[in-house]
Amino acid sequence: MTLVSKIAWDDTVLPFQLDVSDMRGRVARLDGVLDGILKQHNYPHVVEALVAEMALLTALIGQTMKLRWKLSLQVQSKGAVRMIATDYYAPTEEGAPARIRAYASYDEARLTDGAPFDQVGEGYFAILIDQGQGMKPYQGITSLAGGSLAACAEAYFAQSEQLPTRFSLSFGRSSEPGTPEHWRAGGIMLQQMPKASPFVAEGPGVGEALTPEDLVSGEEGENWNRVMHLLATVEDMELIGPSVTPTDLLLRLFHEEQPRVFEAQPVKFGCTCSAERVRQSLSIYSAKDIATMTTDDGRVTADCQFCSAHYDLDPATVGFEAETPDVEKGNSA
Repeated sequence: MTLVSKIAWDDTVLPFQLDVSDMRGRVARLDGVLDGILKQHNYPHVVEALVAEMALLTALIGQTMKLRWKLSLQVQSKGAVRMIATDYYAPTEEGAPARIRAYASYDEARLTDGAPFDQVGEGYFAILIDQGQGMKPYQGITSLAGGSLAACAEAYFAQSEQLPTRFSLSFGRSSEPGTPEHWRAGGIMLQQMPKASPFVAEGPGVGEALTPEDLVSGEEGENWNRVMHLLATVEDMELIGPSVTPTDLLLRLFHEEQPRVFEAQPVKFGCTCSAERVRQSLSIYSAKDIATMTTDDGRVTADCQFCSAHYDLDPATVGFEAETPDVEKGNSA
């Protein structure tokens, strides 16, 4: 049963609705996705934990993205972990998997033995949505506060979208029998049904921090409090799995709320870098500028921060004065 559950539900996001309380949510399980993200780097444990949490939030929030949309989550901080960036690429067609990538920038000398969130300092948590060419990108930000990245995401939805939202997450190193130790994560996102389409707030801004409870009252407040009480009974191993399937978990937690599930969204690790994209990023530079970027070996090199792919290019083929590009490929480091 455990193996079947693992095969069926790992690296998926299952959307659901609670009909009685008029709430929606998602259950996510990440395994291979985290392995794909973290094996590209040699992060310290506390940095891995922050990247795992951020990737899990990205999967839960990103499931609502329409075909070919891109969701990005970013943390910019003055702390030891200066930046965490994730991208969620929605499927290019119905039934295809979504792709997630992530990386972190940090000052190892400043890392402490404290909790993962202690490694970030003053800064902001941002959500960006790219709807494609010709569409104005959306951006919303909130301050880094609340003791976790999940709390920052909850504050963002309360402040920018006026949507009461709660995350319950679990992530860590798994040591299942017969498999090497690896990172695994699982979580639930619950949200009051929106009165309008999500992501409609105008413009970025950091205002007074709000909580989901600030936004609900009356019957909505009673529903919210009841469901939050049920969610509080969830155990870490239920979230991570794989012995408990997401559908069994929803029935265990919310059977009186009449949960209704929809089609699960598969996700995988995936990067969009390429030699052509590197050339595009360098297309604003003249041949003179490119010369300052050229190594002693007479090459222009670049590394992808997300997947560690290494690109080695002929200087004559980059910049706005470039010749016809030669055939060169990136190599994973």
